[in-house]
Amino acid sequence: MAKTHEDRDLIEARKEAARMPKAAGVHFSAPFIKRPVATTLLSVAIILAGVVAYTMLPVASLPQVEFPVISVGAGLPGADPETVASAIVTPLERQFARIAGVNEMTSSSGLGNGSIALQFDLSRDVNGAARDVQAAINAARSQLPSNLPQNPSYRKINPSDSPILILALTSDTLSVPQIYDSCDSILAQKIAQVEGVGQTFCGGSAKPAVRIEANPTQLSNYGLGWRLCARRSAR
Repeated sequence: MAKTHEDRDLIEARKEAARMPKAAGVHFSAPFIKRPVATTLLSVAIILAGVVAYTMLPVASLPQVEFPVISVGAGLPGADPETVASAIVTPLERQFARIAGVNEMTSSSGLGNGSIALQFDLSRDVNGAARDVQAAINAARSQLPSNLPQNPSYRKINPSDSPILILALTSDTLSVPQIYDSCDSILAQKIAQVEGVGQTFCGGSAKPAVRIEANPTQLSNYGLGWRLCARRSAR
């Protein structure tokens, strides 16, 4: 009799469960649970792909970044820094400011020469930027002094680079100016022809000076200036 009651209760429970609405929607994990082998293989493939991608990540504590930088130089022999800044550097800066992609522009003026450094966006091609710089120099030529010996020149540089080869010249028979002339006209020209050389520079020379006696007041009347330079003799 008790068993009959239990069977009856079980039948009633099943009927009650059948009358209840089923849960709507599909579980995301259901297909993975039903296919354990495929799920395992997919997990292994994802792990291997992640390991391979990690080894190929271009991440470094000191990344090698080459900023597109172009340096422009111009010279006017005998001009003081103020004249160089106003007559040469300023007209060039106005033209360079119109070039697209210029992030930074710095200039310096000295006795008889001036230089301007242009830094562009990393996405800017340095060769295309060089063409724009040349066009800007040509556009500013009418605003530069007519007695300028030659047009301003430019070169592509990398500010993070440093000299990789330094040569020292000595001689028991040649004077210092003669050594400088040999370095500038012979050695530097030959080294500049080597493939991959970006720039050569000769320095450390002792050039002869010209001693002139003049009245500063009369010089100022002609719009000329003077500067006192002190040179320490080498021993």
